[in-house]
Amino acid sequence: MSLGLYLHIPYCFSKCRYCDFYSAPGQRGVPTQYVDALLRELARFAPEAPLHPDTIYFGGGTPSLLSPADAARLIAAAAPAPGAEITLEANPETVTEQTLCGFREAGVNRISFGVQSARDSQLKTLGRPHTARQARAAFAAARRAGFTNISGDIMLALPHYTQAEFDETLELIAEGGATHISAYLLKIEPDSAFGRHPPEGLPSPDEAADFYLYAVEHLEHHGYRQYEISNFAKPGYEGRHNLIYWDCGDYLGLGPAAHSCMGGRRFYYPSDTEAFLNDKAAPVMDGGCGAEDYLILQLRLRLLCQSRDLAFDFLAVCEHQIREFVDNTNDVGPRFECARIRIRSSGHRIANRFASIDRGLHALVVARKVANTNLGHHRIAVVHFTREPLERTRRLVHIGNNRTEQMRNAVVERELEHLRVDQHETKARRVVAKQH
Repeated sequence: MSLGLYLHIPYCFSKCRYCDFYSAPGQRGVPTQYVDALLRELARFAPEAPLHPDTIYFGGGTPSLLSPADAARLIAAAAPAPGAEITLEANPETVTEQTLCGFREAGVNRISFGVQSARDSQLKTLGRPHTARQARAAFAAARRAGFTNISGDIMLALPHYTQAEFDETLELIAEGGATHISAYLLKIEPDSAFGRHPPEGLPSPDEAADFYLYAVEHLEHHGYRQYEISNFAKPGYEGRHNLIYWDCGDYLGLGPAAHSCMGGRRFYYPSDTEAFLNDKAAPVMDGGCGAEDYLILQLRLRLLCQSRDLAFDFLAVCEHQIREFVDNTNDVGPRFECARIRIRSSGHRIANRFASIDRGLHALVVARKVANTNLGHHRIAVVHFTREPLERTRRLVHIGNNRTEQMRNAVVERELEHLRVDQHETKARRVVAKQH
């Protein structure tokens, strides 16, 4: 089973106006003390042997503020498996050909640039410290440094947005040699600067949906195949690290505000850099990753099922129900493809509204219940998940050979606990009813 390692680098020059991620702005580098703290935590999770992760992802913040030497220390300590994907997020203004060569020599083989827009006026509105010229220079420097796996980020539906702005940004990234593009809609987060002071000229929800569909069409026209709601790649360049998240695989996140899921159990570090530096930030348990998580996350993907191992054997349990549901939905609904539910491209814009979960019953199954609703002028179908007796769960929650026995036990134990709690509450209600 694949293992992903996420290393959070919270430091950045300044906080972008749309960002609500945990970060420590006002920094021009990453303190050695912080790198030592990451190494300390890495040793705790692998005291006897290295982790040998299949992917490593440096996220932030601005990970490109790391020195190549410190990146090399962290990669060497993790001892990645042969052929591992090792990604470093980078802001264009923070890199040079020399530092990119250093990162390449350290073991980084995938670089991800936060471009967002090719218009300097828009970048200024967003609070981004780079210019379009610096973004072009960063792509060119990355190619000269030997990177062949390069990703670029595009933000959609920005203030006063137009299709022409998207075209210019796509041209910048594609001509820069990107093999992967993440394109996502601007979301106004309450705890961000935009949340406190919303910008003028924001598109309506319907206009934002149209920008998204325009982006999907033009990205695929340029050879970037959509494999997830917001991610597009040239063949063979899909982001392997994020696929671990969406397949409910094992991943370890180190650093303040970093989240993990190991053996079906979730935990995270508190959002406190000072506590992390001083070894006073113990991980906090955060429940489990079970069948319902897997079902929801899989709706984000648009992969051919032959290319991935399935974690749940839908065909053995509910093929008829799924096929019947799919046959009775319109062209925005999902499509049955092997043992995977696949959402058509026009449905991805409302995918987060596509599934609702009834958490109050006992077992997870895909039901035939379908409710039609409207989102603006777009008619959609909503899949409802429900629960049935535990015996149904034992057949549905079939975890494939690529999953650990620990995760299998964690999911079953979670369902057993639900059943025990619900049975206890039912008995209590009966006692009270008899007393009255």
